[in-house]
Amino acid sequence: MTDSAGEDARFLTRNAVEALPAGALATQLGQSRPLRVKLGIDPTAPDIHLGHTVVLRKLREFQDLGHTVVLIIGDYTARVGDPSGRSATRPVLSGEEIDANAETFQLQAFKILDAERTEVRRNGEWLDMAMEDLFRLTRHATVAQLLERDDFAKRYAANEPISVLELLYPLLQGYDSVAVKADVELGGTDQKFNLLLGRQIQAAYGMAQQSVLTMPILPGIDGVQRMSKSLGNYVGVTEPPDEVFGKLMRVPDDAMPVYYDLLLDGDFDPARPPVESKRALARALVERLHGPAAAREAEGHFDRLHVQRELPDEIPDHALTGAGEPVHMPAVLREAFGLSGSEGRRLLAQGGVKLDGEPLGGGDIDLPATRLDGAVLQVGKRRFVRLQVG
Repeated sequence: MTDSAGEDARFLTRNAVEALPAGALATQLGQSRPLRVKLGIDPTAPDIHLGHTVVLRKLREFQDLGHTVVLIIGDYTARVGDPSGRSATRPVLSGEEIDANAETFQLQAFKILDAERTEVRRNGEWLDMAMEDLFRLTRHATVAQLLERDDFAKRYAANEPISVLELLYPLLQGYDSVAVKADVELGGTDQKFNLLLGRQIQAAYGMAQQSVLTMPILPGIDGVQRMSKSLGNYVGVTEPPDEVFGKLMRVPDDAMPVYYDLLLDGDFDPARPPVESKRALARALVERLHGPAAAREAEGHFDRLHVQRELPDEIPDHALTGAGEPVHMPAVLREAFGLSGSEGRRLLAQGGVKLDGEPLGGGDIDLPATRLDGAVLQVGKRRFVRLQVG
């Protein structure tokens, strides 16, 4: 192993949780050839959030060292549903939803990855296999082995259902590594079982075994649970700069070190005032996602709303055409902000909706059009429209 291979290995594993087997990555890096570094993502949702970027940034580090990234869009495994970390079977998406999500996900991933050095594959290319090939694959793991997984073990002990299809998932993910001849596979810590099983499947097919790199899981902006769109504690990579900046300013103080470590490569200063650490984090991430000008504008917008208590410079108009008299506010909130009727009513009842700076209440379900014309409607702290009655 060359000195440079050892240095590269130390760099690539510096913020990983585990690199398995020990020393394997350094040996691979010493082979003086580009490695094939695999990440599989099931397009069960259309958007990438900052939690996804932790592993995507690690892939980019491999790319910058001259290695080939193989991004597998799991259009077939998404039809199965990854059971990792789940206490129940995932809902099944339609083929159309999966295809649409896959297209969006791929485009968003290129905010982090170098598209020119990324090989994008869909595992439907090889998992749409003959039954004989599926039988061969299933011979390489036992039910007992699969039930050792923490999520399966808990569900089995609680007498909760586990479908045969879910048991197949780790095998299908492992076969992905066979199909793309992976040298390295990355994933979150919740993927460790699947990643190691991929090594076993490769060996069964007579291939050299991949090494495994597990990455930490980023907590959401609540600082407690993992970042997830379904939990509402996420920051999407395509969200407007103002939203990204404002959300990051809400991250709890005690979560700042892990955010700096996973998203900014450290340099967190515990002696710095927490609000300044959050500002620096928000500026850096908005700049990464949207550019320096957007970062400056987003910080100025935040200051106007939360420091100077002013309205933003530009507020989009929202035309209320055919709204009737009186105007039904849950319908306005749905059209202007994409809120469901029940969510709109809840926000009204909680004082989360303002009209020209004055909170509306649970009784303000229907309002006269004359009161709304030209008024600024606000939801939360960062979402505004100026209503125009036509």
